[in-house]
Amino acid sequence: MNLKIRNLINDYILLTAACFFFAFAWECFMIPNGMSAGGMMGLCTIIQYATLGVIPAQYSYIVINAILIIVAVLAMGIGFGFKTIYCIVVSSLAMQVISGIPSIHSVPGGFFFVQETVLIPIIAGVFEAIGIGLVLRFGGSTGGTDIIALMVNKYYPVSLSMTFLVTDVIICSLLLFLPGKTFSDMCYGLEELVIFSLLIDLVVGGKRSSYQLMVFSEKFEAIADHIINEMDRGVTVLKAQGWFTKKDKDVLLILISQNQLNEISRAVKEIDPRAFMSISPTHNVYGEGFEEIKAGLKRKKKQHADS
Repeated sequence: MNLKIRNLINDYILLTAACFFFAFAWECFMIPNGMSAGGMMGLCTIIQYATLGVIPAQYSYIVINAILIIVAVLAMGIGFGFKTIYCIVVSSLAMQVISGIPSIHSVPGGFFFVQETVLIPIIAGVFEAIGIGLVLRFGGSTGGTDIIALMVNKYYPVSLSMTFLVTDVIICSLLLFLPGKTFSDMCYGLEELVIFSLLIDLVVGGKRSSYQLMVFSEKFEAIADHIINEMDRGVTVLKAQGWFTKKDKDVLLILISQNQLNEISRAVKEIDPRAFMSISPTHNVYGEGFEEIKAGLKRKKKQHADS
């Protein structure tokens, strides 16, 4: 079997498993206990509670994501890969399957019943971090607030991280408007959100991280062409000298988003198995293909106009 086809099959097997981890966190722990958290699934669970179960979370999840993708494409021309659509559909199907097996829910009599309520969002946060982390690691996305954050960041000087924080807190707070829900219920959601945010770093190196790569290879031209043509990323060629051999070398400097790390690592290995690659996490990368530099632009324009 062709190596690329085998790798692609492995990716989708892992993405499928990751979607079930994500669904397991919600349908086994959070939803059976009437809990919510941040993100699109948090909003969908609130819709389920508000409608007394008439609109299950998995249905609103796929419908809202479909609407968001259409709006984003019309407003910004964003291209969403097949893996994103695949993960959204599989996650919805996984939630449907798991919700139909009450014997494994974390409720009295269920296999995963937990007596201490405070532990439920912690366990759910762990499973969600594993699921979402693997999805991001293999180039997928679960949509939802990711799409909202990209649209807000496109037109307003608000960072992606701030958009995620605000939307997650707002969604957690919506639980307070439902009858019978208290501040303690909202705190369970914030607890799950904190656990998820902390653990996803261990799974994938940060949900919204970027990386700086330096690639040392005799086949640097083939690698650079692949990155530019197949991955739509820029490459800088640095002139260097190996001090041991005293020979001139060409080193590739590349900045990529987190969800492309696995793809580029695999491409480099396929093109040159002997290549040497250094990977460093970076933060606050600004420019084309990443976040825009927006802070202070309006103020400068105003000062220029006044002068």
